[in-house]
Amino acid sequence: MQNFLDMIMVPIKAIKMRYVPLLLIYFAYGASGFSAIAETFWVKEHLHLSAENLIALGVWLTVPWTIKMIFGQMVDSFTLFGSNRKIYVYIGALLIVLGTLMMIGLVSDAQWLAGYPKEKIYILASVITVVGFVIQDVVADTMSTEVIDQMQSEEEKCKELAMIQVLARLSLGIAVFAVAGIKGWLAQIYSYETMFTLSLFIPVLSIIGVTLVKLNPVESSPLNKEIFFGGFLFAAFVVIIGYNEVPHSQLIVFFVSLGVVLYMLRTLVVDLDPAMVHHIKMAMIVIFVYRAMPTVGPALTWWEIDHLGFDKDFFGDLGQLGAALALFGMWISSKYIINQSIGKVLIWMTIIGTTLSLPVLGMYYDVHTFLGLDARTVALVDTAISSPFDYIAQVLMLTLVAIYAPTGHKGTWFALMASLMNIAISASGIFSTYLNKLFVITRETTKDGAIITPANYDDLGLLLWTVIIVGFVVPIVTILKFNPDPSIKK
Repeated sequence: MQNFLDMIMVPIKAIKMRYVPLLLIYFAYGASGFSAIAETFWVKEHLHLSAENLIALGVWLTVPWTIKMIFGQMVDSFTLFGSNRKIYVYIGALLIVLGTLMMIGLVSDAQWLAGYPKEKIYILASVITVVGFVIQDVVADTMSTEVIDQMQSEEEKCKELAMIQVLARLSLGIAVFAVAGIKGWLAQIYSYETMFTLSLFIPVLSIIGVTLVKLNPVESSPLNKEIFFGGFLFAAFVVIIGYNEVPHSQLIVFFVSLGVVLYMLRTLVVDLDPAMVHHIKMAMIVIFVYRAMPTVGPALTWWEIDHLGFDKDFFGDLGQLGAALALFGMWISSKYIINQSIGKVLIWMTIIGTTLSLPVLGMYYDVHTFLGLDARTVALVDTAISSPFDYIAQVLMLTLVAIYAPTGHKGTWFALMASLMNIAISASGIFSTYLNKLFVITRETTKDGAIITPANYDDLGLLLWTVIIVGFVVPIVTILKFNPDPSIKK
Protein backbone atom coordinates (compact mmCIF):
# COMPACT_ATOMS: atom_id res chain seq x y z
CA MET A 1 0.00 0.00 0.00
CA GLN A 2 2.82 2.38 0.87
CA ASN A 3 4.54 1.72 -2.45
CA PHE A 4 1.31 2.54 -4.26
CA LEU A 5 0.96 5.82 -2.34
CA ASP A 6 4.59 6.64 -3.15
CA MET A 7 3.87 6.14 -6.86
CA ILE A 8 0.84 8.42 -6.60
CA MET A 9 2.92 11.17 -4.97
CA VAL A 10 5.82 11.12 -7.48
CA PRO A 11 4.31 13.54 -10.04
CA ILE A 12 2.95 15.84 -7.33
CA LYS A 13 6.33 16.16 -5.63
CA ALA A 14 8.02 16.75 -8.99
CA ILE A 15 5.99 19.85 -9.94
CA LYS A 16 7.88 23.15 -9.75
CA MET A 17 6.60 26.68 -10.37
CA ARG A 18 8.85 27.07 -13.39
CA TYR A 19 6.97 24.21 -15.07
CA VAL A 20 3.56 25.91 -14.79
CA PRO A 21 3.55 27.94 -18.07
CA LEU A 22 4.23 25.00 -20.35
CA LEU A 23 1.91 22.72 -18.35
CA LEU A 24 -0.94 25.20 -18.87
CA ILE A 25 -0.23 25.27 -22.61
CA TYR A 26 -0.38 21.47 -22.72
CA PHE A 27 -3.56 21.63 -20.64
CA ALA A 28 -5.12 24.00 -23.18
CA TYR A 29 -4.21 21.62 -26.00
CA GLY A 30 -5.71 18.72 -24.08
CA ALA A 31 -8.95 20.68 -23.73
CA SER A 32 -9.05 21.37 -27.48
CA GLY A 33 -11.48 18.47 -27.97
CA PHE A 34 -14.17 20.26 -25.95
CA SER A 35 -16.36 20.82 -29.02
CA ALA A 36 -15.30 17.64 -30.85
CA ILE A 37 -18.53 15.67 -30.29
CA ALA A 38 -20.69 18.62 -31.31
CA GLU A 39 -18.50 19.10 -34.37
CA THR A 40 -18.73 15.40 -35.32
CA PHE A 41 -22.54 15.45 -35.23
CA TRP A 42 -22.75 18.82 -37.03
CA VAL A 43 -20.48 17.59 -39.83
CA LYS A 44 -22.53 14.40 -40.14
CA GLU A 45 -25.80 16.33 -40.29
CA HIS A 46 -24.89 19.43 -42.31
CA LEU A 47 -21.88 18.71 -44.55
CA HIS A 48 -22.02 16.33 -47.49
CA LEU A 49 -18.53 14.94 -46.94
CA SER A 50 -17.84 11.23 -47.43
CA ALA A 51 -15.64 9.13 -45.16
CA GLU A 52 -12.92 9.40 -47.79
CA ASN A 53 -13.28 13.21 -47.88
CA LEU A 54 -13.07 13.50 -44.09
CA ILE A 55 -9.97 11.30 -43.90
CA ALA A 56 -8.39 13.36 -46.67
CA LEU A 57 -9.20 16.53 -44.71
CA GLY A 58 -7.50 14.98 -41.70
CA VAL A 59 -4.40 14.44 -43.79
CA TRP A 60 -4.33 18.09 -44.86
CA LEU A 61 -4.80 19.21 -41.25
CA THR A 62 -1.54 17.47 -40.37
CA VAL A 63 0.36 19.74 -42.81
CA PRO A 64 0.76 22.62 -40.30
CA TRP A 65 2.29 20.13 -37.90
CA THR A 66 4.59 18.91 -40.65
CA ILE A 67 5.98 22.41 -41.33
CA LYS A 68 6.66 23.14 -37.66
CA MET A 69 10.29 23.83 -38.57
CA ILE A 70 9.24 27.34 -39.66
CA PHE A 71 7.73 28.07 -36.26
CA GLY A 72 10.66 26.36 -34.54
CA GLN A 73 13.11 28.69 -36.29
CA MET A 74 10.99 31.69 -35.35
CA VAL A 75 11.02 30.68 -31.69
CA ASP A 76 14.77 30.04 -31.80
CA SER A 77 15.78 33.15 -33.74
CA PHE A 78 13.10 35.88 -33.87
CA THR A 79 12.36 38.17 -30.94
CA LEU A 80 9.11 40.13 -31.27
CA PHE A 81 8.25 42.93 -28.85
CA GLY A 82 11.11 41.81 -26.63
CA SER A 83 9.95 38.20 -26.42
CA ASN A 84 10.72 34.94 -28.19
CA ARG A 85 8.38 32.82 -26.07
CA LYS A 86 5.31 34.67 -24.74
CA ILE A 87 4.53 36.54 -27.95
CA TYR A 88 4.19 33.31 -29.90
CA VAL A 89 1.74 31.90 -27.37
CA TYR A 90 -0.36 35.08 -27.83
CA ILE A 91 -0.22 34.73 -31.62
CA GLY A 92 -1.28 31.10 -31.38
CA ALA A 93 -4.17 32.03 -29.09
CA LEU A 94 -5.32 34.72 -31.51
CA LEU A 95 -5.45 32.21 -34.37
CA ILE A 96 -7.40 29.73 -32.24
CA VAL A 97 -9.92 32.46 -31.41
CA LEU A 98 -10.23 33.39 -35.11
CA GLY A 99 -10.84 29.77 -36.17
CA THR A 100 -13.41 29.31 -33.41
CA LEU A 101 -15.28 32.50 -34.37
CA MET A 102 -15.48 31.22 -37.95
CA MET A 103 -16.99 27.97 -36.68
CA ILE A 104 -19.50 29.90 -34.58
CA GLY A 105 -20.52 31.87 -37.65
CA LEU A 106 -20.70 28.72 -39.74
CA VAL A 107 -22.93 26.66 -37.42
CA SER A 108 -25.21 29.65 -36.73
CA ASP A 109 -25.60 30.52 -40.44
CA ALA A 110 -24.20 34.00 -39.77
CA GLN A 111 -24.89 36.62 -42.40
CA TRP A 112 -21.19 37.53 -42.76
CA LEU A 113 -20.50 34.03 -44.08
CA ALA A 114 -23.52 33.85 -46.37
CA GLY A 115 -22.66 32.95 -49.94
CA TYR A 116 -19.52 31.01 -49.06
CA PRO A 117 -19.52 27.19 -49.38
CA LYS A 118 -19.83 25.64 -45.92
CA GLU A 119 -17.30 22.92 -46.69
CA LYS A 120 -14.57 25.46 -47.58
CA ILE A 121 -15.29 27.62 -44.53
CA TYR A 122 -15.09 24.55 -42.32
CA ILE A 123 -11.74 23.53 -43.81
CA LEU A 124 -10.31 27.06 -43.50
CA ALA A 125 -11.46 27.42 -39.89
CA SER A 126 -9.99 24.02 -39.06
CA VAL A 127 -6.62 24.90 -40.62
CA ILE A 128 -6.42 28.29 -38.84
CA THR A 129 -7.17 26.67 -35.48
CA VAL A 130 -4.61 23.93 -36.05
CA VAL A 131 -1.91 26.49 -36.91
CA GLY A 132 -2.64 28.26 -33.62
CA PHE A 133 -2.16 25.05 -31.67
CA VAL A 134 1.00 24.22 -33.63
CA ILE A 135 2.63 27.54 -32.70
CA GLN A 136 1.79 27.09 -29.02
CA ASP A 137 3.00 23.51 -29.11
CA VAL A 138 6.39 24.58 -30.51
CA VAL A 139 6.82 27.05 -27.65
CA ALA A 140 5.84 24.48 -25.02
CA ASP A 141 8.20 21.84 -26.46
CA THR A 142 11.06 24.35 -26.48
CA MET A 143 10.36 25.43 -22.91
CA SER A 144 10.31 21.81 -21.75
CA THR A 145 14.09 21.64 -22.22
CA GLU A 146 14.77 25.08 -20.74
CA VAL A 147 13.04 24.84 -17.36
CA ILE A 148 15.35 22.18 -15.94
CA ASP A 149 18.00 22.92 -13.31
CA GLN A 150 21.28 23.29 -15.19
CA MET A 151 23.36 22.93 -12.00
CA GLN A 152 23.10 19.14 -11.80
CA SER A 153 24.69 16.06 -13.31
CA GLU A 154 23.86 14.82 -16.82
CA GLU A 155 22.03 11.82 -15.40
CA GLU A 156 19.92 14.06 -13.18
CA LYS A 157 19.15 16.31 -16.16
CA CYS A 158 17.94 13.30 -18.13
CA LYS A 159 15.67 12.25 -15.29
CA GLU A 160 14.24 15.76 -14.95
CA LEU A 161 13.65 15.97 -18.71
CA ALA A 162 11.82 12.66 -18.56
CA MET A 163 9.70 13.81 -15.61
CA ILE A 164 8.80 17.04 -17.40
CA GLN A 165 7.52 14.97 -20.33
CA VAL A 166 5.51 12.84 -17.92
CA LEU A 167 4.05 15.96 -16.28
CA ALA A 168 3.27 17.44 -19.70
CA ARG A 169 1.36 14.31 -20.73
CA LEU A 170 -0.41 14.29 -17.35
CA SER A 171 -1.43 17.93 -17.78
CA LEU A 172 -2.73 17.15 -21.24
CA GLY A 173 -4.46 14.03 -19.93
CA ILE A 174 -6.12 15.86 -17.05
CA ALA A 175 -7.55 18.34 -19.55
CA VAL A 176 -8.77 15.54 -21.82
CA PHE A 177 -10.44 13.90 -18.82
CA ALA A 178 -11.94 17.18 -17.64
CA VAL A 179 -13.72 17.84 -20.94
CA ALA A 180 -14.32 14.25 -22.10
CA GLY A 181 -17.59 13.61 -20.31
CA ILE A 182 -18.92 17.14 -20.09
CA LYS A 183 -18.48 17.77 -23.82
CA GLY A 184 -20.97 15.02 -24.65
CA TRP A 185 -23.39 16.06 -21.93
CA LEU A 186 -23.27 19.72 -22.96
CA ALA A 187 -23.54 18.84 -26.67
CA GLN A 188 -26.77 17.00 -25.86
CA ILE A 189 -28.19 20.08 -24.13
CA TYR A 190 -26.82 23.12 -25.93
CA SER A 191 -26.76 24.24 -29.54
CA TYR A 192 -23.73 23.88 -31.78
CA GLU A 193 -23.23 27.66 -31.61
CA THR A 194 -23.15 27.59 -27.81
CA MET A 195 -20.65 24.72 -27.72
CA PHE A 196 -18.19 26.53 -29.97
CA THR A 197 -18.69 29.75 -28.00
CA LEU A 198 -17.90 27.97 -24.75
CA SER A 199 -14.73 26.53 -26.32
CA LEU A 200 -13.21 30.03 -26.34
CA PHE A 201 -12.01 29.30 -22.81
CA ILE A 202 -9.22 27.18 -24.37
CA PRO A 203 -6.96 29.95 -25.74
CA VAL A 204 -7.51 31.91 -22.52
CA LEU A 205 -5.81 29.14 -20.53
CA SER A 206 -2.57 29.34 -22.50
CA ILE A 207 -2.58 33.14 -22.25
CA ILE A 208 -2.92 32.95 -18.48
CA GLY A 209 -0.02 30.50 -18.35
CA VAL A 210 2.53 32.81 -19.96
CA THR A 211 1.10 36.07 -18.63
CA LEU A 212 1.08 35.37 -14.90
CA VAL A 213 4.33 33.45 -14.65
CA LYS A 214 7.67 35.20 -15.10
CA LEU A 215 9.99 33.44 -17.57
CA ASN A 216 13.74 33.77 -17.75
CA PRO A 217 14.83 35.51 -20.99
CA VAL A 218 16.32 33.17 -23.57
CA GLU A 219 18.93 34.46 -26.01
CA SER A 220 18.06 34.11 -29.67
CA SER A 221 20.24 31.95 -31.94
CA PRO A 222 21.37 32.79 -35.49
CA LEU A 223 18.77 31.99 -38.09
CA ASN A 224 19.32 28.78 -40.03
CA LYS A 225 18.34 30.19 -43.42
CA GLU A 226 18.39 26.80 -45.10
CA ILE A 227 15.76 25.43 -42.74
CA PHE A 228 13.71 28.62 -42.38
CA PHE A 229 13.40 29.61 -46.03
CA GLY A 230 13.35 25.98 -47.10
CA GLY A 231 10.37 25.56 -44.79
CA PHE A 232 8.56 28.46 -46.47
CA LEU A 233 9.25 27.03 -49.92
CA PHE A 234 7.99 23.69 -48.72
CA ALA A 235 4.85 25.32 -47.28
CA ALA A 236 4.23 27.16 -50.57
CA PHE A 237 4.68 23.91 -52.47
CA VAL A 238 2.12 22.16 -50.26
CA VAL A 239 -0.42 24.97 -50.66
CA ILE A 240 0.00 25.10 -54.46
CA ILE A 241 -0.37 21.34 -54.78
CA GLY A 242 -3.45 21.31 -52.56
CA TYR A 243 -5.16 24.39 -54.01
CA ASN A 244 -4.81 23.22 -57.61
CA GLU A 245 -6.05 19.74 -56.72
CA VAL A 246 -3.11 18.05 -58.42
CA PRO A 247 -3.76 14.33 -58.97
CA HIS A 248 -2.34 12.18 -56.18
CA SER A 249 -1.52 15.37 -54.27
CA GLN A 250 -1.53 13.64 -50.89
CA LEU A 251 1.09 11.14 -52.00
CA ILE A 252 3.22 13.86 -53.57
CA VAL A 253 3.10 16.00 -50.42
CA PHE A 254 3.84 12.98 -48.24
CA PHE A 255 7.00 11.93 -50.06
CA VAL A 256 8.27 15.50 -50.48
CA SER A 257 7.55 16.19 -46.80
CA LEU A 258 9.44 13.11 -45.73
CA GLY A 259 12.45 14.00 -47.87
CA VAL A 260 12.52 17.63 -46.70
CA VAL A 261 12.24 16.82 -43.00
CA LEU A 262 14.87 14.06 -43.14
CA TYR A 263 17.27 16.40 -44.93
CA MET A 264 16.73 19.17 -42.39
CA LEU A 265 17.17 16.76 -39.50
CA ARG A 266 20.44 15.65 -41.02
CA THR A 267 21.74 19.23 -40.97
CA LEU A 268 21.04 19.42 -37.24
CA VAL A 269 22.65 16.12 -36.20
CA VAL A 270 25.87 16.29 -38.24
CA ASP A 271 27.82 17.33 -35.15
CA LEU A 272 26.39 14.63 -32.87
CA ASP A 273 28.17 11.45 -31.94
CA PRO A 274 27.68 8.82 -34.72
CA ALA A 275 26.49 6.22 -32.21
CA MET A 276 23.87 8.66 -30.95
CA VAL A 277 22.75 9.43 -34.50
CA HIS A 278 22.40 5.71 -35.25
CA HIS A 279 20.40 5.27 -32.03
CA ILE A 280 18.04 8.08 -33.00
CA LYS A 281 17.59 6.72 -36.55
CA MET A 282 16.59 3.28 -35.29
CA ALA A 283 14.12 4.80 -32.86
CA MET A 284 12.65 7.02 -35.60
CA ILE A 285 12.09 4.07 -37.93
CA VAL A 286 10.26 2.11 -35.27
CA ILE A 287 8.08 5.00 -34.09
CA PHE A 288 7.37 6.15 -37.65
CA VAL A 289 6.07 2.74 -38.68
CA TYR A 290 4.13 2.34 -35.44
CA ARG A 291 2.33 5.64 -36.00
CA ALA A 292 1.82 5.14 -39.74
CA MET A 293 -0.58 2.21 -39.40
CA PRO A 294 -4.01 2.77 -41.01
CA THR A 295 -7.22 3.32 -39.08
CA VAL A 296 -10.83 2.50 -39.90
CA GLY A 297 -11.82 6.16 -40.17
CA PRO A 298 -15.18 7.82 -39.40
CA ALA A 299 -17.18 4.91 -40.85
CA LEU A 300 -16.92 3.01 -37.57
CA THR A 301 -18.37 5.94 -35.63
CA TRP A 302 -21.20 6.27 -38.16
CA TRP A 303 -21.98 2.56 -37.80
CA GLU A 304 -21.96 2.82 -34.00
CA ILE A 305 -24.40 5.74 -34.22
CA ASP A 306 -26.73 4.13 -36.77
CA HIS A 307 -26.63 0.45 -35.72
CA LEU A 308 -25.67 0.44 -32.05
CA GLY A 309 -27.53 3.61 -31.13
CA PHE A 310 -24.55 5.34 -29.51
CA ASP A 311 -25.50 8.96 -28.83
CA LYS A 312 -23.65 12.12 -27.83
CA ASP A 313 -23.88 11.35 -24.12
CA PHE A 314 -22.42 7.88 -24.54
CA PHE A 315 -19.55 9.06 -26.72
CA GLY A 316 -18.83 11.57 -23.98
CA ASP A 317 -18.87 8.77 -21.38
CA LEU A 318 -16.48 6.71 -23.49
CA GLY A 319 -14.12 9.64 -23.87
CA GLN A 320 -14.16 10.44 -20.17
CA LEU A 321 -13.57 6.83 -19.15
CA GLY A 322 -10.70 6.48 -21.60
CA ALA A 323 -9.14 9.75 -20.48
CA ALA A 324 -9.45 8.86 -16.79
CA LEU A 325 -7.81 5.47 -17.13
CA ALA A 326 -5.09 6.76 -19.45
CA LEU A 327 -4.36 9.42 -16.86
CA PHE A 328 -4.34 6.90 -14.03
CA GLY A 329 -2.05 4.51 -15.90
CA MET A 330 0.41 7.29 -16.71
CA TRP A 331 0.28 8.64 -13.16
CA ILE A 332 1.12 5.42 -11.32
CA SER A 333 3.80 4.40 -13.83
CA SER A 334 5.60 7.77 -13.89
CA LYS A 335 8.38 6.53 -11.58
CA TYR A 336 9.33 3.64 -13.86
CA ILE A 337 8.21 4.56 -17.34
CA ILE A 338 11.32 6.54 -18.25
CA ASN A 339 13.54 3.46 -17.98
CA GLN A 340 11.64 1.31 -20.47
CA SER A 341 12.87 0.21 -23.89
CA ILE A 342 10.96 1.75 -26.80
CA GLY A 343 11.13 -1.50 -28.75
CA LYS A 344 9.87 -3.61 -25.87
CA VAL A 345 7.07 -1.20 -25.04
CA LEU A 346 5.88 -0.94 -28.63
CA ILE A 347 5.82 -4.69 -29.10
CA TRP A 348 3.51 -4.90 -26.10
CA MET A 349 1.51 -1.94 -27.35
CA THR A 350 1.01 -3.67 -30.69
CA ILE A 351 -0.04 -6.98 -29.14
CA ILE A 352 -2.38 -5.36 -26.65
CA GLY A 353 -3.80 -2.96 -29.25
CA THR A 354 -4.56 -5.82 -31.62
CA THR A 355 -6.20 -7.85 -28.87
CA LEU A 356 -8.34 -4.91 -27.81
CA SER A 357 -9.50 -4.37 -31.41
CA LEU A 358 -11.26 -7.73 -31.38
CA PRO A 359 -14.30 -6.70 -29.27
CA VAL A 360 -15.20 -4.00 -31.82
CA LEU A 361 -14.82 -6.52 -34.63
CA GLY A 362 -16.97 -8.95 -32.65
CA MET A 363 -19.73 -6.36 -32.25
CA TYR A 364 -19.88 -5.92 -36.03
CA TYR A 365 -20.60 -9.65 -36.34
CA ASP A 366 -23.13 -9.53 -33.44
CA VAL A 367 -20.97 -11.71 -31.20
CA HIS A 368 -22.04 -9.60 -28.22
CA THR A 369 -25.68 -10.42 -28.95
CA PHE A 370 -24.88 -14.14 -29.11
CA LEU A 371 -23.12 -13.86 -25.72
CA GLY A 372 -25.94 -11.84 -24.21
CA LEU A 373 -23.84 -8.71 -23.75
CA ASP A 374 -24.94 -5.13 -24.28
CA ALA A 375 -22.99 -3.27 -26.97
CA ARG A 376 -22.45 -0.30 -24.66
CA THR A 377 -21.02 -2.52 -21.95
CA VAL A 378 -18.58 -4.07 -24.42
CA ALA A 379 -17.50 -0.62 -25.64
CA LEU A 380 -17.01 0.65 -22.07
CA VAL A 381 -14.92 -2.34 -21.00
CA ASP A 382 -12.84 -2.21 -24.18
CA THR A 383 -12.16 1.50 -23.70
CA ALA A 384 -11.31 0.97 -20.04
CA ILE A 385 -8.68 -1.65 -20.78
CA SER A 386 -7.08 -0.02 -23.81
CA SER A 387 -6.81 3.61 -22.67
CA PRO A 388 -3.40 3.95 -20.90
CA PHE A 389 -1.10 2.41 -23.46
CA ASP A 390 -0.62 5.10 -26.13
CA TYR A 391 0.38 7.63 -23.49
CA ILE A 392 3.27 5.43 -22.39
CA ALA A 393 4.77 5.20 -25.88
CA GLN A 394 4.38 8.97 -26.39
CA VAL A 395 6.27 9.82 -23.22
CA LEU A 396 9.16 7.53 -24.09
CA MET A 397 9.47 9.08 -27.52
CA LEU A 398 9.27 12.66 -26.28
CA THR A 399 11.82 11.94 -23.58
CA LEU A 400 14.26 10.64 -26.16
CA VAL A 401 13.73 13.74 -28.29
CA ALA A 402 14.23 16.08 -25.32
CA ILE A 403 17.47 14.43 -24.20
CA TYR A 404 19.18 14.83 -27.57
CA ALA A 405 17.91 18.37 -28.31
CA PRO A 406 20.97 20.38 -29.50
CA THR A 407 21.72 23.61 -27.64
CA GLY A 408 20.57 26.72 -29.49
CA HIS A 409 18.34 24.78 -31.86
CA LYS A 410 15.85 23.17 -29.47
CA GLY A 411 12.77 24.77 -30.99
CA THR A 412 13.79 23.67 -34.48
CA TRP A 413 14.81 20.22 -33.22
CA PHE A 414 11.46 19.56 -31.55
CA ALA A 415 9.62 20.97 -34.55
CA LEU A 416 11.43 18.71 -37.02
CA MET A 417 11.10 15.61 -34.86
CA ALA A 418 7.41 16.35 -34.35
CA SER A 419 7.07 16.95 -38.10
CA LEU A 420 8.50 13.52 -38.77
CA MET A 421 5.97 11.98 -36.40
CA ASN A 422 3.13 13.88 -38.02
CA ILE A 423 4.27 12.75 -41.46
CA ALA A 424 3.77 9.26 -40.09
CA ILE A 425 0.22 10.24 -39.14
CA SER A 426 -0.24 11.57 -42.68
CA ALA A 427 0.90 8.18 -43.95
CA SER A 428 -1.72 6.60 -41.72
CA GLY A 429 -4.36 8.90 -43.18
CA ILE A 430 -3.29 8.13 -46.75
CA PHE A 431 -3.38 4.38 -46.11
CA SER A 432 -6.80 4.80 -44.50
CA THR A 433 -8.05 6.82 -47.47
CA TYR A 434 -7.08 4.11 -49.93
CA LEU A 435 -8.64 1.44 -47.73
CA ASN A 436 -11.87 3.44 -47.70
CA LYS A 437 -11.72 3.59 -51.49
CA LEU A 438 -11.28 -0.16 -51.62
CA PHE A 439 -13.99 -0.87 -49.05
CA VAL A 440 -16.71 1.67 -49.86
CA ILE A 441 -18.81 2.56 -46.83
CA THR A 442 -21.51 5.25 -46.86
CA ARG A 443 -23.81 6.81 -44.28
CA GLU A 444 -27.32 7.88 -45.12
CA THR A 445 -27.57 11.49 -46.28
CA THR A 446 -30.82 13.30 -46.96
CA LYS A 447 -31.97 16.58 -48.48
CA ASP A 448 -35.49 17.95 -48.02
CA GLY A 449 -36.55 14.58 -46.62
CA ALA A 450 -35.30 12.62 -49.64
CA ILE A 451 -32.46 10.11 -49.31
CA ILE A 452 -29.50 11.21 -51.42
CA THR A 453 -27.10 8.44 -50.38
CA PRO A 454 -28.30 5.24 -48.67
CA ALA A 455 -26.39 3.78 -45.75
CA ASN A 456 -24.11 0.87 -46.68
CA TYR A 457 -21.90 -0.81 -44.04
CA ASP A 458 -21.50 -4.16 -45.82
CA ASP A 459 -17.71 -3.78 -46.23
CA LEU A 460 -17.03 -2.53 -42.70
CA GLY A 461 -16.12 -6.02 -41.51
CA LEU A 462 -13.48 -6.46 -44.23
CA LEU A 463 -12.12 -3.00 -43.46
CA LEU A 464 -11.83 -3.87 -39.76
CA TRP A 465 -10.05 -7.15 -40.51
CA THR A 466 -7.57 -5.43 -42.84
CA VAL A 467 -6.72 -2.66 -40.36
CA ILE A 468 -6.26 -5.13 -37.51
CA ILE A 469 -4.01 -7.54 -39.44
CA VAL A 470 -1.84 -4.80 -41.01
CA GLY A 471 -1.63 -3.00 -37.66
CA PHE A 472 -0.24 -6.13 -36.02
CA VAL A 473 2.10 -7.68 -38.59
CA VAL A 474 3.90 -4.59 -39.93
CA PRO A 475 4.87 -3.00 -36.57
CA ILE A 476 6.04 -6.31 -35.06
CA VAL A 477 8.29 -7.10 -38.04
CA THR A 478 9.71 -3.56 -38.05
CA ILE A 479 10.37 -3.51 -34.30
CA LEU A 480 12.16 -6.86 -34.39
CA LYS A 481 14.36 -5.70 -37.26
CA PHE A 482 15.14 -2.13 -36.13
CA ASN A 483 14.73 -2.36 -32.37
CA PRO A 484 16.82 0.52 -30.98
CA ASP A 485 16.59 -0.74 -27.39
CA PRO A 486 17.35 2.73 -26.02
CA SER A 487 18.04 3.77 -22.47
CA ILE A 488 17.76 7.37 -21.40
CA LYS A 489 20.45 6.92 -18.80
CA LYS A 490 23.98 7.99 -19.68
